[in-house]
Amino acid sequence: MLSSPLLGDMPAKMADGSDIPCDFEAMRRMARRRLPRFAFDFIDGGALSESALSRNAAALDAVRLLPRVLTGATARDQRTELLGQQFAAPFGIAPIGMANLVRPGTDLALAHAAARAEIGYTLSTAGTTALEPIAEAAPRSWFQLYVGRDPAITDDLRRRADIAGYPVLIVTADVPAPGKRLRDLRNRFTLPLKPGLGMALDLMRHPGWALAIATGGAPRFANLEAYSPPGSSTQSLAELMAGQSSARLDWDLLAKIRERWPRKLVLKGVLRPDDARRAIAIGVDAIGISNHGGRQLDASVAPIEMIAPIRDAIGGNVPLIVDGGVRNGEDIARCLALGADFVLLGRPFLYSVAAMGGARGPAALIDMLRDELDRAMAQLGCARIADIDATLLYERPGAAPDSCGGPLK
Repeated sequence: MLSSPLLGDMPAKMADGSDIPCDFEAMRRMARRRLPRFAFDFIDGGALSESALSRNAAALDAVRLLPRVLTGATARDQRTELLGQQFAAPFGIAPIGMANLVRPGTDLALAHAAARAEIGYTLSTAGTTALEPIAEAAPRSWFQLYVGRDPAITDDLRRRADIAGYPVLIVTADVPAPGKRLRDLRNRFTLPLKPGLGMALDLMRHPGWALAIATGGAPRFANLEAYSPPGSSTQSLAELMAGQSSARLDWDLLAKIRERWPRKLVLKGVLRPDDARRAIAIGVDAIGISNHGGRQLDASVAPIEMIAPIRDAIGGNVPLIVDGGVRNGEDIARCLALGADFVLLGRPFLYSVAAMGGARGPAALIDMLRDELDRAMAQLGCARIADIDATLLYERPGAAPDSCGGPLK
């Protein structure tokens, strides 16, 4: 049996006899075994040579923390307030496109798991479940908006999110054009799926996945079905979704969205301090620091590298939400110490569903992350999330070496 203060006792084996994954890499390995190659590569891959993907994780690994001792942090509280909502932990599920490629029902499984655990969940425009049933199933969820080429579609998606009562709208800014993802090109991955000999053999090696898709339905861009003629094919929906990668979003249009959206607004995909300041001047309520998981610009700086510069530029009153390369609870602590208020994870949650199923995987990952964060807080001497701050950084970005652990007294 496996045991931890938050996870409790867990069986040592899955139903099929495989070991219970107990960390990010174990879940990823299991997901790789259980998914066809084209599906795993779509989830796992990045742009071009995937150096941005590697850089995201390497930048996190480079952040070293300096623990406090004798603080008496015997009881630790992860509760976090963000944009008027209370969360049980300072992390949530990032907007994920094509989630049901892992297995039918993944979007709803993630939304339900987040609601039960009282963590954040964001549905993507590119989600494979429509925004209305997600809002009904998990009313605290957020919605992420792609500003595409067609203004009428963008306006109607915003209107639908408003009517459905989403408390937060995230506008994604870092998709002016689709990223070039070589794994998808090599696998000839398209929608609808067009199996060649290699893909057919791959599907034969993964009969469980093939059966689930055959019985549960192939993934579709459900949020866009309302804008296609009745009976439109998956291919036409995919073409419509491709149009949501557009450079049409500019500062004037963001200001109009701000005027029309009645609740909290987040701009996601920001990496420059000057862009963050300008967004705040328009009235954005929070900044999302992200390079789209390394899936867009391979030469991009890692989001973790920009948390401290953006925090210094905008001050402490505007929340910072960060994603990119986060794998465990210590990574979450690193982000918070650098100045982030909230952390989003995407790929790990898809791995969890592929590895353990929609009913068990996301809940197990949430428990795992909370347990790892709790252990990190204990080691760092932090009783509350607010205690995880820049004084824990061994080397503050841009600071002199003698400033380790905060200002000298």
